[in-house]
Amino acid sequence: MKRNKVNLFLDSGAFSAWTQGLEINIQEYIEFIKEHQDIIEVYANLDVIGLEGKQPCKLTAEKTLENQKIMEAAGLNPLPCFHFGEPMEFLQYYVDNYDYLALGVAGNTGMKLIPWLDICFRDYICGKDGIPKVKVHGFAVTSLPVMTRYPWYSVDSTSWVQTGRMGFIYTPRYTSKGWVYDGASWKIAVSNRSPSMKEEGQHISTLSPRQKNVILSYIHDKGYALGSSRFEQVPQEHERLPNERWAEKKPKDKKALRLLEIIEEEGVSNKYQLRDEMNILYFKDLEKAFPEWPWAFKQKGLQGFSL
Repeated sequence: MKRNKVNLFLDSGAFSAWTQGLEINIQEYIEFIKEHQDIIEVYANLDVIGLEGKQPCKLTAEKTLENQKIMEAAGLNPLPCFHFGEPMEFLQYYVDNYDYLALGVAGNTGMKLIPWLDICFRDYICGKDGIPKVKVHGFAVTSLPVMTRYPWYSVDSTSWVQTGRMGFIYTPRYTSKGWVYDGASWKIAVSNRSPSMKEEGQHISTLSPRQKNVILSYIHDKGYALGSSRFEQVPQEHERLPNERWAEKKPKDKKALRLLEIIEEEGVSNKYQLRDEMNILYFKDLEKAFPEWPWAFKQKGLQGFSL
């Protein structure tokens, strides 16, 4: 049966495997790609993250390049990968020999990441005019300020899923010109079961009236509702209705009551699937707000830079 072509980007899963102490067989990876090439648009090299407990270094860079050559010899065109902590000579090689490469920044956040990325883009990836000479994919680029600071061609991250599951939605800033999608956007807690409900300014319920109205306006503009629930303590043998769900784990004491959530109106406060939908829409709008690629990288100062 013929399958419809879809635009899939395949990550080798090397970072996840490394964190779990597992190893991916390169020949099996090659065969998987060949078997599914009709639906895979881009696939990454099987990069080597760490060896014998070591972080990325010259040895890991050499092994990653070796895998790149193995996959190319098998007739494939994988996306080359360069990681934080590896010698810059490898980045220069990829810039000189490929038109699309990936930077791996997983596990590196904060102020040490920005100077490294500044060097990558200023001294290797971009020309003197700041325009990138090659397309660049960002692995694990989760921070909005990092995403908007550099002329990425593409990025990926699982943080948007975690954001919704943890009770948050992304919200653009609102100005006299309307909604502004940039690195200063908000990530605000809306779940009615979030611990942030007790922290001033961290949850929609603890914002100032003006701030809360802005968030609600965005939610409503996107066609969603905040939603509402009430909570009751009920016997553990209570048979739940379709609009009810347990709000806590089952107590060890069989006679103890259990907290039940009764959903009165579905919305982002009580349904993570709706938060996921809103976050997908946010990133789609963020993508539209970017200038057309390629755009020039202009190094900015770090004062006030927050991740």
